[in-house]
Amino acid sequence: MLSSLIFIITMIVTGIPTALLFIPWCWLSGNVLPLYKGTRFMLSSSCRLAGVRFNTTGLENVPRDRACIFMSNHVSNLDPPALISLIPGRTSAFMKRSLMELPVLGTGFRMGEFIAVDRSGNAAAAKESVAAAEHVLAKGVHITTFVEGTRSPDGRMLPFKKGPFFLAMGAGAPCIPVSIHGTEKILRKGSLRMHPGIANVVFHPPIDPAGFATREELMKAVREAVASGLPEWMRT
Repeated sequence: MLSSLIFIITMIVTGIPTALLFIPWCWLSGNVLPLYKGTRFMLSSSCRLAGVRFNTTGLENVPRDRACIFMSNHVSNLDPPALISLIPGRTSAFMKRSLMELPVLGTGFRMGEFIAVDRSGNAAAAKESVAAAEHVLAKGVHITTFVEGTRSPDGRMLPFKKGPFFLAMGAGAPCIPVSIHGTEKILRKGSLRMHPGIANVVFHPPIDPAGFATREELMKAVREAVASGLPEWMRT
């Protein structure tokens, strides 16, 4: 419970000044980078002080000259803070529409060009989200997506959603498969109790969508890469 309290207190202590300083600055200047960097500092500091350590490999695989789509498995609510803290450059992400409507936080998400996702299965809404993501990629901003669409209840990989692969094939952006494990023990699904521990994050070499005839083939290649960085028990 102590780790949870430290995490929450650090988020509040660093988050309030970040919002008060950089949200108005973003409104006035149109420059979102100070807000984004302040948010990264808030997340990384909160994790570190709560006893979370990142064992990160493969960052050298991330291209520095173009926007990419990071495609990760999802086992914990700690995964988004972990990736935002680690991904070089600025990343947007797909996010539930309800979170985009929260006071203050929703404002920050919209300024950061995060992309609202409607989970109702509405085809028009899905196309709108993909179009928004293509626009963000065209501006040189990465996209981060958890390709299972939800957290795994037990850590094992779930089937992948098709949406991110429509985006990849349409935009032609490199796909960076990401494997995360360890976070499922630090912050378990359905629990608010954090535990100190090691979060393992593997960034795999980029996969070029142009090398695949269909999105199913691309999906299979990304899934195999993500699985290769996970313990055996999580792969099925």
